[in-house]
Amino acid sequence: MRKTNLFIASAVAAALTMPFVSLAQGGPAPKPKFEAQKCYGVAKAGKNDCQTANSSCAGTSKRDSQGDAWIYMPAGACERLVGGSLQPKRA
Repeated sequence: MRKTNLFIASAVAAALTMPFVSLAQGGPAPKPKFEAQKCYGVAKAGKNDCQTANSSCAGTSKRDSQGDAWIYMPAGACERLVGGSLQPKRA
């Protein structure tokens, strides 16, 4: 009976941690609740919202203002930022 309890506890712990493991691996950022646009060229290193030509997922851009890395911004805000673009630039 003791092994059964341990097995059940392990299964429950594994099930509860699975969502956090997938988040830690970096997937695409969820679309914000506000009206948003993808803004390229303004993300800080490691703060991009999704995949780029040179990195596999969110949070993996290699340098600040990487041209193909984007973040969600409120609609209309991107063009007002220095270096902000609605289209990807060369990385």
